[in-house]
Amino acid sequence: MALCNIQKKNRLRSLALVVMAATISLFARPSASAQSVNTSEAAHPTISATLTSDGSSLSASSWSTSNETSIDNAAPAPPILPSPAPPPLAAREKFNVAPDATDYQQPFSRIGIGADVSPLGVGIKSAVVLDHTFDARLMGNYFNYNSRQFEIEGFRANADFHLSSIAAALDWYPFASIWRISPGVLFLNGNQLSGNTDIIPGNSFSLNNQTFYSANANATTGATPLQGSGSLALHSHSAAFTIAGGFGKFIPRSNRHWSFPTEFGVAFTGPPIASAKFTGWVCTDYAQTNCSNVGNNTTPAGAQFNGALQTALTKWNRDLALVKVYPLFSYSVVYSFNIRH
Repeated sequence: MALCNIQKKNRLRSLALVVMAATISLFARPSASAQSVNTSEAAHPTISATLTSDGSSLSASSWSTSNETSIDNAAPAPPILPSPAPPPLAAREKFNVAPDATDYQQPFSRIGIGADVSPLGVGIKSAVVLDHTFDARLMGNYFNYNSRQFEIEGFRANADFHLSSIAAALDWYPFASIWRISPGVLFLNGNQLSGNTDIIPGNSFSLNNQTFYSANANATTGATPLQGSGSLALHSHSAAFTIAGGFGKFIPRSNRHWSFPTEFGVAFTGPPIASAKFTGWVCTDYAQTNCSNVGNNTTPAGAQFNGALQTALTKWNRDLALVKVYPLFSYSVVYSFNIRH
């Protein structure tokens, strides 16, 4: 009975040793991560155990393969290629887009012809490219309006509003922007307002706070009704320096043909000048007992009338002296095209 118990214990001990040998053999399996191993021939663990009749001895082999693994002749590992560079950020992609057309043009390679309406009248202008930031312009303006004869407070009159001028300017676009600074010269200036009047015979009028009457026609004395003409020149001198600014290029720095530039500025024309001239006879009383030709300063009526006229003109011109510049503003339509490449 005791012998049977001992044999059972030996068998259990032997079985435990076999399990331990199998476990060790599994952990001791060679790794093939760093070397190239021929995987066509698999390795198999082989476990053998021999027990004696008394269960005291045990032999075990932990690992065997049907063929040896080739390590020395393994092929070299392929080279590791660098990772491709990441694509540029989407926010920056727009700066890498090529422009549709260049904005550089050769000097005198492109001209523009346009029109506008301004305080100088209806304008026709031409422009030419000088370089990337400069243009040159030549402008002509004209307008004329003749009113029909009208009557007001005993005066039969007609008015003529006449504008004519020629100017040149240099357009500078700082930093090649659309904003413009344009110095220039208004070298021909015929802008003026003029009028003629016939004063109805016997009618009174006031001049420098004095009352006068237009004489009735009299064949005996040669008296004729009073007539006058006057003008208001919108400048003191014909040539005038101009300075203007605005936005929009007269000649686009691209393949576009149409442009719509705007301009604001002044012309230093000096103050307007008023002048007047009268012919005929003037009287100082309603009964027309004291009358004289206005061209005769030796008579009381003639001297009184001419003195009042000069005083009034002096006062008017003194008031006009406060206005020394002429306003310039316009909105132009310009068509440009190439004349050479």
